[in-house]
Amino acid sequence: MEGFLDWVGKISEWLWGPPLIAILGLTGLYLTFLLGFIQFRHPLYIFSQTIGSVFKKPKGEGTVTPLQALTSALSSTIGAANIVGVPAAIMFGGPGAVFWMWVIAMIGMALKFSESVLAVRYREKNEQGEFVGGPMYYMTKGLNMKWLGVWFAFALMIELIPSVMVQGNAVSSTVQETFNVDGWITGVIVAAIVLLIVFGGIKRIGKVTEIFVPIMALIYVGGAFVILFMNLGAVPDFFKLIFSNAFQPMSAMGGFAGAAIAETIRWGFARGLYSNEAGLGTAPIAHAAAQTDHPVRQGLWSIIGIVIDTMIVCTATAFVVISSGVWTGENAMDDPSALTTQAFSQYFGDFGGILVTISLIFFVLSTIIVIVFYGAKQAEFLFGHKFGQAFKIVYVAGIILGSVGAAQTIWQFLDLALAAVLLPNIIAVLLLSKEVRRLTTEFFTSDQYYLKDVGKTKGKKAS
Repeated sequence: MEGFLDWVGKISEWLWGPPLIAILGLTGLYLTFLLGFIQFRHPLYIFSQTIGSVFKKPKGEGTVTPLQALTSALSSTIGAANIVGVPAAIMFGGPGAVFWMWVIAMIGMALKFSESVLAVRYREKNEQGEFVGGPMYYMTKGLNMKWLGVWFAFALMIELIPSVMVQGNAVSSTVQETFNVDGWITGVIVAAIVLLIVFGGIKRIGKVTEIFVPIMALIYVGGAFVILFMNLGAVPDFFKLIFSNAFQPMSAMGGFAGAAIAETIRWGFARGLYSNEAGLGTAPIAHAAAQTDHPVRQGLWSIIGIVIDTMIVCTATAFVVISSGVWTGENAMDDPSALTTQAFSQYFGDFGGILVTISLIFFVLSTIIVIVFYGAKQAEFLFGHKFGQAFKIVYVAGIILGSVGAAQTIWQFLDLALAAVLLPNIIAVLLLSKEVRRLTTEFFTSDQYYLKDVGKTKGKKAS
């Protein structure tokens, strides 16, 4: 069994190295060109239509507000990868990995935008009158390839079981380490909270995440900003270190073993993709339920999602870890995942460690809530609403099993299962890319949408 697990681990490592990074990177690049660099062309307009419009009444129909759809999607993406994944990228790829994390985030914006546009374009109402959508629906309705939709839905439904177990294990081990509470107690409490929220459907999840996500992000990023202001002089050095090491091999120093340029790019890309989930097809499931008058308008919210997740939260972690110097410590390579806690503790003492621990607990808890919802939607697509509701119990049981350490042998299969989810989604997005372009052109040239928003008519040039 051990030999088999090693073999699975090696295949996963290879797959999530050059092959999948190349597929995701090239797909994002192709869509960036196809859509005329949409993520760079209208930055002020995108901001005004998303974060700038949170106090305005949403346009069109949907089950949740666009902000609730975004915070639900962010609940899944803002997680352990932002806190423990970033220092791992720095340790194995050097500070230059942060630059490549930004690059893949900017390319990934076009991919995530396309997924969300398609999710809204091909969404439908379920038995409860809620809007549902995502890759399984655009594969079935947009491509007339239900078999691909079934493949995606089944693979994601199964993949999320070990995923929930791993998240349950992460939260229980963190609580045990900091507050000395038994893993199974944490598991039962987390399971009860998740049960209460997910059985309320996307509306309750939206209401919870709308409050939860901004608060937890503000606490964590706020702590990082305090460190930034304590260390304003370190900002130029931070960027200099990142840019200078993005294109040249990083030599060994302190506990850091040094990294070749290929490793730097690989770790930056891998962490960026893991963190923002572009191409995975999960976020569109949340965006499909949003109130909107046009698919492209909701697609703009998914671009902002990557800005918050990677450009802000991951960069905040990188700044704290690099400016504190903990990454060059003698034993830093032994446990890269502990570096964020060490860095915050260096600035804030014991309070810093508690701040990171509490942030991690809340990040992981919100991730569990939303991935249980995602999994239930796959079960609903495959077998109907009642089965979807019943399958939530399977995920909740997975939280408890994971919290007592049952995930250790399963996590090896996680990356392999993720590949089985990602590939059909990338195929579908590429096959439907012309439809994304048609909708984007329609949105930006119609008097009903963009031209109306910026107060221009077709007779005048819109900026």
